[in-house]
Amino acid sequence: MAEKIIILDFGSQFTQLIARRIREINVYSEIHPFNKIPLIDSSVKGIILSGSPCSVNDNNAPSPALDFSKINVPILGICYGAQWLAKNFGGNVQASEHREYGRAPLAQHSNSEIFKNVKQNSTVWMSHGDTITKLPYNFEAHATTENGILAAFQIKNQNVYGLQFHPEVTHSEQGQNIIQNFVVGICKCTQSWTPDNFIHSTISFIKEKTGDDVVIMGLSGGVDSTVAAKIIKEAIGDRLVCIFIDNGLLRKNEFENVLDAYNNVGFNIIAIRAGDRFLNELKGISDPETKRKTIGRIFVEVFEEESKKVKNAKWLGQGTIYPDMIESVSVNGPSATIKSHHNVGGLPEKMHLKVLEPINFLFKDEVRKVGKALGLPEIILNRHPFPGPGLSIRIIDDITIEKVRILQEADDIFIGNLKSFGLYDKIWQAGAIFLPVKSVGVMGDERTYQHVICLRAVTSIDGMTADWADLPRDFLVKTSNDIINKVKGINRVVYDISSKPPATIEWE
Repeated sequence: MAEKIIILDFGSQFTQLIARRIREINVYSEIHPFNKIPLIDSSVKGIILSGSPCSVNDNNAPSPALDFSKINVPILGICYGAQWLAKNFGGNVQASEHREYGRAPLAQHSNSEIFKNVKQNSTVWMSHGDTITKLPYNFEAHATTENGILAAFQIKNQNVYGLQFHPEVTHSEQGQNIIQNFVVGICKCTQSWTPDNFIHSTISFIKEKTGDDVVIMGLSGGVDSTVAAKIIKEAIGDRLVCIFIDNGLLRKNEFENVLDAYNNVGFNIIAIRAGDRFLNELKGISDPETKRKTIGRIFVEVFEEESKKVKNAKWLGQGTIYPDMIESVSVNGPSATIKSHHNVGGLPEKMHLKVLEPINFLFKDEVRKVGKALGLPEIILNRHPFPGPGLSIRIIDDITIEKVRILQEADDIFIGNLKSFGLYDKIWQAGAIFLPVKSVGVMGDERTYQHVICLRAVTSIDGMTADWADLPRDFLVKTSNDIINKVKGINRVVYDISSKPPATIEWE
């Protein structure tokens, strides 16, 4: 990348938002754990220190090994990052009697570069218990809240700033202006990180990296793997061989529908039906992680069998995206568990393949923008995310052919109605869940004792947080009636109104 902003993560729940806000103004940003600082070379135009759930006064408070005498790029500390700057240079930070959580107006702010075009009394989002009670020598205050608490500062005559509030959250009214002031005005970034530039540089990288080698890639039908495959295809043409495996746990008619869409894209694709093999191995398994691992193992076996037929394959393409990368590295080192379906575990080493991940620094919405610039059809780009283990983790029970059938039929009605009501594109992700309970019902003059289906629909930007979708009553009424009347074995439909957090989007 020609230029970038480095974000040092101290464990804040908002760190990814900082990166996203910077990218929204067409500047590339990277997140790194505070204790794994990357090389600060000429491509780095600025450094941002994130917030943290910790206190700078804790015995084991996180502290980055930054040598300010050797760093000549602007620095911005946010919340914990600001408190760390103040304490590191000799100021005082103490637990405050006036803790601030939530919205707070800035009583006044200076006309410094960081507040350019930011109105007075602008509302910002606070989330801190500690307060900077004394600034170090040669620091100057630039803003306070209506409670008289310091909200922003700068080291005199240096491009080092601190903000006690979080400009990255949408509750800070003009937070994006403040971020742009730092990134563009102070760091002098050129805002040249666009989908077209990303595609051009990535294609050049793939050509140089792979030479005349063949790349094989497992496609899922989802946006991530499709966009990654399209970029690789643009770089090496038919030397990309795609494998699409039907594990028997896809949505109704999904295998055929995805193949039709892929044929229009022009992929060199091998389609494999292996549903019976997966379902046989899953018999009697109800534990979610065991399901995932079983599906992953069988996928590797089937993929390996087909890949051996491809000559000169040296690379394995994957649709890993940036949240997957971030989840695998925490501020305390590698996390204990990575979801089993993020990557084809063990396959690259087993087959002596090198891994090619062309979109591993993109967020989901950026993947869609790149896909649009690549000319991929809307039917692919607008598809909701779908879990790697498929319907297996939407059946909260052991897997049987009958349960898969019931869920496929119910899910098809749900998704079909979302589309006919014009709601599909307003939803981030939706699906039906087969619950491990039966309930009493009445159909005609008969008493029934049948299965329960739960409908789940959420709105989100990147899936990291999500709100339950407030679907219209007439939609829910029709969908419930359609499922109960048309899907044999269902006599009750419920709707999930849980958000993430505390719930997750998927049930397993």
